[in-house]
Amino acid sequence: VIQADGGTRTASITGAWVAMASAFNYLTEEGVLKTNPIIDQVAAVSCGIFNDLPVLDLDYEEDSTAEADSNFVLTGAGGIVEIQATGEKRGFSRPEFDRLFELAGIGCTELFALQRAALAK
Repeated sequence: VIQADGGTRTASITGAWVAMASAFNYLTEEGVLKTNPIIDQVAAVSCGIFNDLPVLDLDYEEDSTAEADSNFVLTGAGGIVEIQATGEKRGFSRPEFDRLFELAGIGCTELFALQRAALAK
């Protein structure tokens, strides 16, 4: 991870999927594998409550002072791999969590497109 601000873990997960997909694509093209074992994409984003507002992809300042902090690992098909959410300075409401989940879906959708573009090069 070269630049990840508050989302080092999530950037690592997203980038690792691209590296894995690239490796499996190569092994399949070379005939080492008969079929590519990847069944879906995986990407991750950080979200949080900063100054009482839900925020996608927290930067360092937002992450270090957030009222609530979360990481979402989602699949391209809309599945959930992992959700980690913590009230740092206060608890958060269900509507706030739902908004964070919605933002995570938007962010991961963008990341899925970027992953595909990276593999197409």
